[in-house]
This record gives sequence, structure tokens and C-alpha cells, in this order.
Amino acid sequence: MTYDAFFEKCEDIFKLNQISTQSKKVIPKLFELTEIMLKVNEQMNLTTITDQEQIILKHYADSLSILPYIPKFAKIIDVGCGAGFPSLPLAIAREDIEIVSLDSTEKRIKYVQSTASSLGLNNLTAITARAENYAKEEGVRESFDIAVARAVADLPVLCELCIPFVRIGGSFIAMKASKGDDEFSRSQDAIRLCGCDNAQIIQADLTQNGTAFEKRRIILAQKVAPTPKNFPRNFSQISKKPL
Repeated sequence: MTYDAFFEKCEDIFKLNQISTQSKKVIPKLFELTEIMLKVNEQMNLTTITDQEQIILKHYADSLSILPYIPKFAKIIDVGCGAGFPSLPLAIAREDIEIVSLDSTEKRIKYVQSTASSLGLNNLTAITARAENYAKEEGVRESFDIAVARAVADLPVLCELCIPFVRIGGSFIAMKASKGDDEFSRSQDAIRLCGCDNAQIIQADLTQNGTAFEKRRIILAQKVAPTPKNFPRNFSQISKKPL
């Protein structure tokens, strides 16, 4: 896809999905990101989505769907960032925010950091660590305005992995697909036990050519109390007996 075609397709998809960005600044960077990702993907498994229109829809529009819930100058941690979604598109779209991309796979973190450097994204830092361990490092716990996770784990597990990072007054955002409704209904205890309240589930279906294309849900919860010190537990405990 040529740059002009990519730009036009981005604008169309973003408009359909009600995503507001500064197109002239954001889309050129997304085009660069696409070229880098597809080239690296030939040697390393980053994504199964290689059609550029689908990349725009399923990676970029999906990642940017949470923009309305991110305040100015927010400090964000992307837990289980994988190939850098949503953190790379968010860092491109919002120069005011500071993002930590966290993943336990070193190869992917090296890719995310290298790509951020190539794109001139000084507001993103990539760290190799397991979430349950990184949350216990000095100065990390309850130091972020937002913890976000996209397609990482079942929501009760995610609550224990993500909410300890969030300061009181901040937010936990989980980005879910077709199972989001069911996971939300099973996660009320986990959300509450980890210190959050006022949880809501928001419909954010991806739209293509004027038709709902894929089911998406944004789960948003506010941090109202400190997370108990015994959370997060070791991952074996979290996975065997979710909250």
C-alpha cells in the first residue's frame, strides 16, 4: 500500500471508529511503524495480521480506542505489551503521556524499544520483566495513573497483575474482545479486592465500511484504595486460583 493510500485508509477507518487524532502528525508515524513491523515480522513472530488495512483496523484503531479515557500527561504502564500494542500507537498519538511497555519476552521488548527509538518516541520505555515481579520493585507499585492490558489474560488474572501498579485516583483499563462481557461479570470480586471500584464495561466494536466488524469491550475501573500488600501473588498462585 502506498503512503497516500495508507493515509486515506487511516482517516476513513479512524472516522468510522470515532478516533480523534492529529492525522498529519500521527498517520506518517503509523506508516513507518507498519513498515518496520512487517519487515521484522518476516524474521520474528510479531503479528499474524499482515494486510495493511487490517493492521490499521485491528491494531491501530483498536489501540487508540482508549484515548478518551487517558488524561493529559498521564503516566501509563502497558502490561504484557507484546509487539507494542496499545503502547506504540498511544505514544505516537499522545506526545504528552509517558508509557512503560512491560513484557516478559526479551526479544519483543528489544523490538518495541528499537522501534520506539526509530520513530523518535522519547515518551516510551520498554522493560523486560514479569508483571508480578516488577510491581514489587522499589518506586514502581502504585506509581502509574493508568495500567492497561490488551488481549493478555483472563480478566480476574489481569486485575491482580495490573491494579497494583495504579495510584489511588488512577484507572485500570482492560481491552477485551468477544469474551469481555463474560469476563467482566466474573471479575467483580477481583476488581474490588485489588482496590478498584466504579467498574464499567464500554462497547467499542470495531467498524469497517459502516458495519460492526469485530466485538470489542473496554473495561474501566477506578482505583479507590491501596491494593493489599499480598497482591500480586506468584503467577502460579494467580493462575491456579484467580481472585
